[in-house]
Amino acid sequence: MTRQLFVNLPVKDVKHSRDFFDRLGFKFQEGFSNEFAICLEVNDNAFIMMLDEKYFSKFTKNPVSDAHSHSEVLNAISVESREAVNEIVDRAVSIGAKEARESQEHGFMYGRSFHDLDGHVWEIYWMDTNSKS
Repeated sequence: MTRQLFVNLPVKDVKHSRDFFDRLGFKFQEGFSNEFAICLEVNDNAFIMMLDEKYFSKFTKNPVSDAHSHSEVLNAISVESREAVNEIVDRAVSIGAKEARESQEHGFMYGRSFHDLDGHVWEIYWMDTNSKS
């Protein structure tokens, strides 16, 4: 059996989040999206569910954290090249994201990160899978 991964994140405005990630080139699984939630497709088996905060709170007894002031999760997504890392993060910053930290250069791996509109951290990285480092 192939397992699927669904990461669930609370967002303040589903429409704004959809527009933001659409402009970054991500695709959505429409069958799992509605006015309360969107389903961002990472690949055939990995998805990010972005749920309206009120809807999200129905699934937990704990308070919904404010990702602008508290750490909750780091979302890391690989891309095909160093150039793609820069393209995605630069585009994210140009449409309202905040760069999370300096770029990370490790020779065989390069990455940058940003805070999305709700403060969630997205690590975009490229890794040379042929490297022995």
